[in-house]
Amino acid sequence: MPASAFNHIQLLRYASLFTYACVGIPLLQFETVIAEMLERGRPAYFYDLWLGCYLAFGLVFWFLTHDMGARNPSWLRRLVQVLLLLVLNLLAIAVGWLSQSGLCALLLVVVSVALPWILNLQVGVAWMVLQNFSLLPLFASWPNYSLSQAIWQAAMYLGISTTTFVTSMIAWQQAEAREEQRRLNAELRATRALLAESSRLGERMRISRELHDLVGHHLTALSLNLEVASHLVSGQAQEHVRQAQSVARLLLSDVREVVSQLREDDSIDLTAALHTLVEGVPGLQIHLDLPARFTVDDPRRAQLLLRCAQEIITNTVRHAGARNLWLAFERTSDRRLAIHARDDGHGSAQLKHGNGLSGMQERLSQFGGQLDIATAKDQGFALDAWLPMEATQ
Repeated sequence: MPASAFNHIQLLRYASLFTYACVGIPLLQFETVIAEMLERGRPAYFYDLWLGCYLAFGLVFWFLTHDMGARNPSWLRRLVQVLLLLVLNLLAIAVGWLSQSGLCALLLVVVSVALPWILNLQVGVAWMVLQNFSLLPLFASWPNYSLSQAIWQAAMYLGISTTTFVTSMIAWQQAEAREEQRRLNAELRATRALLAESSRLGERMRISRELHDLVGHHLTALSLNLEVASHLVSGQAQEHVRQAQSVARLLLSDVREVVSQLREDDSIDLTAALHTLVEGVPGLQIHLDLPARFTVDDPRRAQLLLRCAQEIITNTVRHAGARNLWLAFERTSDRRLAIHARDDGHGSAQLKHGNGLSGMQERLSQFGGQLDIATAKDQGFALDAWLPMEATQ
């Protein structure tokens, strides 16, 4: 199986857990560790405390990283993550103090993996530096260790943590770039579907005009000439002219019927474009509700609806912290096109219109449409947009 088939976020997480497991190897030498503790004048139950702190570290790290890569967590989730980081730091220091070894620094290397996914770059770097140099009192308390040696020891482990931190940050940047690429690709495919539908309608209109203007014109001229010919001939020739005249009228009627059928179905089908737009959005389940064939007569209105759907999905992914988005399209009884969207995200106590929502409202107002938004803290985000099918007078 090629390496590209693996989820690089999960690979990073499992590599961190493997490093954590390797740090626990000394605990397997039970008798040797107990003997060394007794030789140093430390009670034997320190081993149990060391084991407890080590196992607690693994459980906390597992919980902290189980949704590593999730986008836009709520402020409460972010606060919990920061508190768990602090707990991991304290547990690592406790392991170092109980074992009187540098294992604590290796555990902090594991912590550095999670920092770019929780904190921004500046805060993450500061946290990494502080957590490593918080080990100075521990290193300095070791026998035959001076303060300068403790500083060099902390700096050495800081170098290892920096490599881990940068690797994890690159993985985070790749995840962000991949999501942006997926979003742009979905928008491109949806736009391509809309263009293909517009091209199909344009070709139908061209064919209908050609049939009406050329074939219909010539058949009309032919009918008129046959009418004149029917008055100029007699006998058996007149009968053949009458038959030709009847066939010409029948052909003209068939052409007009074909032209009418081509012009009847001149609306743009948005069904395929909308399905393409909602496919494969990571971390968000989109529940799309629309008619089996959702058509729009005006190409400009069709493009506007597609852009509104794109903006709703983008805002939900970036800002809502939601797991589900319900997106519905319908034609109302008062001849309006409607979009109804709601999510189960954290909502907002004070809504601020960004460029996306402002742009959506401006586009809708150009066609006489309107936009209503309802949101509250921890109650998700709901949006309703209406667009008249015909231009307002």
